[in-house]
Amino acid sequence: MQHTSEYLTCAGREIHYTEWGHQHSATVIAWHGLARTGRDMDELAAHLSDRYRVICPDTIGRGLSQWSPDPKGEYQLAFYARIAADLFEQLHIDKAHWVGTSMGGAIGTVCASGLFEPAMKGRIRSLVLNDTAPQIADPAVERIKSYAGNPPAFDTMLALEAFFRQVYKPYGWLSDVQWRSMTETSARRLPDGRLTPHYDPAMVQQFTHHPGDYLIWEHYDALEIPVLCLRGAESDLVLRDTTTEMLMRGPGAAGLTQVVEIEGCGHAPALNVPDQLERVAAFIEAASRTRIATE
Repeated sequence: MQHTSEYLTCAGREIHYTEWGHQHSATVIAWHGLARTGRDMDELAAHLSDRYRVICPDTIGRGLSQWSPDPKGEYQLAFYARIAADLFEQLHIDKAHWVGTSMGGAIGTVCASGLFEPAMKGRIRSLVLNDTAPQIADPAVERIKSYAGNPPAFDTMLALEAFFRQVYKPYGWLSDVQWRSMTETSARRLPDGRLTPHYDPAMVQQFTHHPGDYLIWEHYDALEIPVLCLRGAESDLVLRDTTTEMLMRGPGAAGLTQVVEIEGCGHAPALNVPDQLERVAAFIEAASRTRIATE
């Protein structure tokens, strides 16, 4: 299934996204992680595009989206939710399922709660949290900050690929073709010709200017939709104590939250192999049937 590359101005900033399965009305939003791009969702989008319209945005400051002129004010979940709300309006999305890796899952959580953007309440039909939770482990955040805030530069694409293979080893198994695609879709050249990951290093200021941004239990507790948490079995970001708590409060207390551990992965499963793809697709299909039956 082919995709198209599109641009919109959302919350005053140019946002890039890819669109798959445009002929379908039922929609899935697939949102990437902190230092990544929407192209990480290619495998998932291709898998779902025979049934769903799939929108894969680049967050502001990542990939082909505009970098923020106000890093302190805009690199935070509240502004990302504002962008998402504008994206829904401009793409005429009434309701959608949401799949989010790491930061993308946090954005989906705060959008679904409606606490930042009241207009988003009721517009997210189900939520997949790919190795993220309403509370994340501080040591893992420090690890991410250590490489994300000061991205290295390399003379060659193969050297950048070797860096990605090392840093993203916790993603689990990727084919050589997938590693190459990840590298080529998330690289940019510096003025001196060297290659570096395709994001604004200032985006890491989210953790300094908004240190509690990812402590979002209030948002999680407000959810009334099915939630699937995919936890990398070796994840240092999402602790088992946290997923246990998720099952006891908010949508978990209502029996709406599932937690599944993905063996062979840390932070975060790449959503690129049949078992992961089919698990996400089955969850979305089940959520669709439940909602239709109750509407």
